[in-house]
Amino acid sequence: MSRKLLRSQPLLPGETGRFAAILSGVILFLAVTPILTMIVMSFSGAANLDFPPSSYSLQWYRAAWQTFVSPDQSDVLSLGKAMTTSLMVACLTMIFATLIAVPASYALTRCEFRGKAFAMQLMSLPLVFPMVVLGLALLLVFDSLPFHLDTSRLVIAHVILALPFVIKNCTASMMTIGSEVEEAAQMLGASPTRAIVDVVVPLMKSGILAGMLLAFIVSFNEFTVTYFLYNIDVMTVPIWMYSRTVSSLDPTVFSFAVLIVLIDFVLIWALEKLVGEGGVSF
Repeated sequence: MSRKLLRSQPLLPGETGRFAAILSGVILFLAVTPILTMIVMSFSGAANLDFPPSSYSLQWYRAAWQTFVSPDQSDVLSLGKAMTTSLMVACLTMIFATLIAVPASYALTRCEFRGKAFAMQLMSLPLVFPMVVLGLALLLVFDSLPFHLDTSRLVIAHVILALPFVIKNCTASMMTIGSEVEEAAQMLGASPTRAIVDVVVPLMKSGILAGMLLAFIVSFNEFTVTYFLYNIDVMTVPIWMYSRTVSSLDPTVFSFAVLIVLIDFVLIWALEKLVGEGGVSF
């Protein structure tokens, strides 16, 4: 009887805190293990891919730099061109997604219309839609068009993927802005449009900045949908890295991956510094 009572007793607050800390530490360790493994392998001094490495050096970073400044003749596209394409597509995705998300979030927050709940659910559909199916569907749509799209098809696809993140952050900012702010601006002589542009949009700054940076990160790292839409002349960095591992794993990929992780880390750090944790919605 005493054993049953001991088993049925709930955890004390201190024990619950320790258990949550241990569980969080285990989950965090599992999440960062692939990244730590990649970083360690990028400093391997061995010619093979054994883990842990038997020796350490900067040989793969030197090889990566050599690949960047003087690409192999076997490469269908240089890393420099792939990086340029990724940056251009990410910047265009960030701009267009923001231009769409700001008025959309305003309409979803301020306006009442039939099908509003369905529209809000529809905005989140790319978050749960299978990426492979989405990439294939977009490929069929673009190939059926009477004109050819190169970079534009990547921008359109990435905007679709990034739009939910931008809308969620802009909507979160809109929810904190009362309608009395616009009413006060209109009472002082501003038109409804000017009240939105001059008063509401500046107050949405944190959500807009968070959405823009998240859109850039999503676009810059996107692989699955891009795999169905790229061609030899238009290739992003993730696709270029994948092409280096098709026939055999090129260890320089680990060095390039460390660079990508560093870029993402800087962007996330900048996001937290610019808008704070309260302005970011994933």
